[in-house]
Amino acid sequence: MMPISAVRTSSSRLTPSNISPTMIPAKIANPPSTPSSTDKKLSFPSGTRTTRFLYMRCIVPHACSQKYGPWSIVREKITLMITYYYKTLRSEHVKELDEYKSGSWICATDPSQTELEYLIDTFKLDAGHLQDALDADEMPRLEQEGDLTYIFVRYAYTNEDLELSTAPLLFVVGPNIFLTLSLHSLPRLQRFLTGKVEFATTQRTKLVLLVLDQIVDQYEDFINNISRQIKVIRSRLKSHAVENQDFIDFVLIEDELNEFLSALLPTTAILRRIMLGRHIPLFEDDQNIVEDLLLNNEQSIEGCRSNVKSIVNIREAYSTIASNNLNRTMKILTAATMFIAIPNVFFGMFGMNVALPFAHEGWAYGFVMLITILATVCVFAWARSKKIF
Repeated sequence: MMPISAVRTSSSRLTPSNISPTMIPAKIANPPSTPSSTDKKLSFPSGTRTTRFLYMRCIVPHACSQKYGPWSIVREKITLMITYYYKTLRSEHVKELDEYKSGSWICATDPSQTELEYLIDTFKLDAGHLQDALDADEMPRLEQEGDLTYIFVRYAYTNEDLELSTAPLLFVVGPNIFLTLSLHSLPRLQRFLTGKVEFATTQRTKLVLLVLDQIVDQYEDFINNISRQIKVIRSRLKSHAVENQDFIDFVLIEDELNEFLSALLPTTAILRRIMLGRHIPLFEDDQNIVEDLLLNNEQSIEGCRSNVKSIVNIREAYSTIASNNLNRTMKILTAATMFIAIPNVFFGMFGMNVALPFAHEGWAYGFVMLITILATVCVFAWARSKKIF
């Protein structure tokens, strides 16, 4: 039976003020002669992360014992963060167990410190590695501690802001244990629970590889979605319909791709170490799965790099187009200024209130217009010859 330290209790310490009749559904008919605060009963309905009930026998404070009796069953509401899954090759469905059984998959999601201590004490695990798995910035790596192998990877998911992100996942693989520890529920865990992925919890090595395969597939799906988004923006570039928001999206997408790369590149090194067979035992089928994983992981890496390159090319192309359009506009404005300035020089000169030649001649105005037009044409021809515009 799972010890009390393996669950997260939602109620506080029992005192006379917080014990009510609704918390005490029944009295003990024959209490033991020697009181014990460790006598308990756990009832676990099915479900990965559901509200469950803890029935435990406790020593009730004196004030409460006078009202409810010295021994009562106290019901507390809890949320269990550690789940045991069990499936053999002959089993059709995955079983969720109330307590650990050899060959089970121990799935811990965002465990509390009490639950971590339970895992460490019960299964003799390294406390430092389990704490590292709860660090949101932990990078993929592989560690060997005795007969236990600790494999750190990062999986992709959509966060609360609907943005793509990655989070750490720890595998602990040993002769008698298979454990996964993560900050969030695995995005593709339901594929295992609903039978979409054929697996057996008793085949620990293959189960590690199957979970890794689902993680890599998740990366591929996200990368393909990003590729389609980039193509849509690139098609708008041809019609010059790209907006500032598109470039803001590019910045976010580029950050996501770089985060994917920082997770996928170390994963390749981990897969190569696994392929050596020194850390976890590999059979021939397992070897083929690792090779496929390496290939898919490399494809995901190349997909990330290709998308980053596409973003850079689009950004540079749009920058070049914008710069070219700006230069063209500046040339037009320069030409307009010049065509306005040249006539203004002549008309301004002859408009001054001073004595000028031909001031009293009738043809003087036409002569000034002719000089102005000739000067403008000459300047225009010179500018065209110099390819100013």
